[in-house]
Amino acid sequence: MSQSPSSSAQAARENVARRLRDLRRNAGLTVTELANECGWHHAKTSRIENARTPPSPTDIRLWCRAVGAIDQAPDLIAASQHAESLYREWRQRVRTGLAKLQDSYVELYRATELLREYSPVLVPGLLQTEGYARALLSMSAHFLGVPDDAAQAAAARVQRSQVIHEPGHRFVLLIEEAVLHYQLGDAEAMAAQLGYLLTAGALPQVSFGIIPTATRDRAMWPQETFTAHDDTLVSVELATAEVNITQPSEIALYLRAFEQLRSMAVYGADARALIVKAIDALR
Repeated sequence: MSQSPSSSAQAARENVARRLRDLRRNAGLTVTELANECGWHHAKTSRIENARTPPSPTDIRLWCRAVGAIDQAPDLIAASQHAESLYREWRQRVRTGLAKLQDSYVELYRATELLREYSPVLVPGLLQTEGYARALLSMSAHFLGVPDDAAQAAAARVQRSQVIHEPGHRFVLLIEEAVLHYQLGDAEAMAAQLGYLLTAGALPQVSFGIIPTATRDRAMWPQETFTAHDDTLVSVELATAEVNITQPSEIALYLRAFEQLRSMAVYGADARALIVKAIDALR
């Protein structure tokens, strides 16, 4: 896909900025004149119009009052708040601990009938064992500079994963073969994780595919980790943030990419052979 994973968030921000800029121009005000009416420096007007600084609700009300369009303020405030909610920084979300973050996803997973996830570097969260998850989450805590409650967070993640066994859900999970060889935790924890994949991949409600490293003529290059909840939400994981995509046209692109990635994967006995190969490599 040609778009950045944060394109929905940025497009939403730019849309608000463009609407505010159009209101100023239609009112015949210069950047400096609008700044004077609002009581701030003209540089702030430029930053807002170029989507570099998100306007606060008060900023938008002052702006709309200055251009004689106060009736448009509620809609613009709602659009701006939606744009900022699309892009949520990890550090902001994990201030109260990684365990609480795991709990926050439970209802979303339970409300999803068809969950599709592609991961090029990690075992999908729903298939992670406690030891693997603990190593990963401890690493995340140190990277983000937040309290390390990885033991509790890993237990919460495993508990959240019980949704796999609840009726009314289907899961299509894809990884690149390299995931099997990226060791998180000690060899024992990694072996346990790989062993669990042999079991979990056989569950009737789970379709677990592995894209072999030696795949020729790839239909799609490796993507960022993303999860599609039915056809209404795609969550993309970045190093510093989670991007939630709700724009139908962009969701359609991710689902198209997922189907192309899925077409390259192997399943069943072929997938198990790759897992056994990775287990043997640990010895």
